Amino acid sequence: MGRIVVIGAGLGAMAAAARLAIAGHAVTVYERTSTYGGAVGRFERDGFAFDTGPGLLHLPAVYRDLFVKTGKKPLEECVGLRQVDPAARHVFADGTRVDLPNASRAGTLAALDAALGAGAGERWGDFLVRAREAWDRTRRPLLEEPQPADPKALAREPYPALRPGLLRRPTRTLAQVGERELRDPRLVALLDSYAEAYGFPASAAPASAAVLPYMEQTFGSWYVAGGMRALADAVYERCRERRVEFVFGAEVEDVLEKDGRAVGVRLSGGETVEADHVVSGAPVPALPHGRPAPRRPGGGTSRVTVCLALRGSREAGAVHRTVVHAEGGRPTVTVLRPDDPALRPDGDHESVTVTATVRTSPGTDGEPFADRMVEAAERAVPGLAERLLWRHVRTPEDVRAATGSAEVPGPALADADGGWLPAPNLSPVPGLFLAGGWSHPGGGLAHAGMSGALVAGLIVEGAEFRGSR
Repeated sequence: MGRIVVIGAGLGAMAAAARLAIAGHAVTVYERTSTYGGAVGRFERDGFAFDTGPGLLHLPAVYRDLFVKTGKKPLEECVGLRQVDPAARHVFADGTRVDLPNASRAGTLAALDAALGAGAGERWGDFLVRAREAWDRTRRPLLEEPQPADPKALAREPYPALRPGLLRRPTRTLAQVGERELRDPRLVALLDSYAEAYGFPASAAPASAAVLPYMEQTFGSWYVAGGMRALADAVYERCRERRVEFVFGAEVEDVLEKDGRAVGVRLSGGETVEADHVVSGAPVPALPHGRPAPRRPGGGTSRVTVCLALRGSREAGAVHRTVVHAEGGRPTVTVLRPDDPALRPDGDHESVTVTATVRTSPGTDGEPFADRMVEAAERAVPGLAERLLWRHVRTPEDVRAATGSAEVPGPALADADGGWLPAPNLSPVPGLFLAGGWSHPGGGLAHAGMSGALVAGLIVEGAEFRGSR
């Protein structure tokens, strides 16, 4: 068995570390910050606690598999998992509201008909049928297998668009899907919100982004008791149980090569560490090998998060997640209100997070933008302004400090030219592997966990590894 250096302690990197350690390798993780988790952060003040990264988990089977493969205790014995129901409340610009149930297609279609009018559910259901076809065509190569050296199959648009007429162009973007197939502006806004949650503008995202609402509405949304940071805690503890060593405050400056192969790393202080394999789980600019270029046309996107400490208890009928769609110059925001005693000082207070997707260009991450976000959130939280004790704003620069990049990566998507694919797990340099949101199969908690499994498989079984069947 070999010596393995892992760069970064994000979820994908730790997932790879735990799997490699259980296979008998000696694994050391070097993390430039003082803690683990990467984007899965936590902000605490005055007895309030807030997740500063993802607020929900999709495809929990990814982490169930990690815990089954790396120890005796399953995931549910290490964290408290519960389904979020309703999955989301949507508040549209015209004031219409709809609560969508968790992982119930029939319930979703009925709710849309009731809220938006007869026929809305049928149009959304027909869209989901086509989205499922795209999912079936891409699920294995996009999620369960390492990215092939020649990803031609992933460069073809898998979404079965309606046949174009003589005067109609083929459907190429998610925005065109909404315009041509959903028609109701509220259904279009609903569709757009799934892509925007991952930082993909609907006007630029390929039609294959239809798999994002299909995935969530089919497999459900889950919350981890104590906040999503508790998942990072559990993965870290599993790594420690498997004797993975962590070195915090240790920034990797470069990957060392010999005879064209990665043989270790050099830390910022000049120390060198030898290794048989190197796993890079962070988008470090000093590590050019196989780092992906920005995948979003016109530049990347990030997130602004506003943590709100409120006086007064959570009212009856409140839901965990509300998406308030753009209206009157206010951005589309996601309001998370977990009913979790671990996140508040007592029952007479509430912790609320409000997030919005923004371009990484300057001018969108300051207090005025946060003001508009909070104004939008008032449509989801009754009496918010009167209840507010204080707020904390987390900008794209804070994202950069935690993860090494202000841009937040999204999942890999298939399209006509392969431009939405991240870097493959198997880098061009032998001995150097890529894990985490910046590598295949892309960003998001589930996708990051999958990347760790793929990298571990490539190291343990070799370059011919094709994923678990």
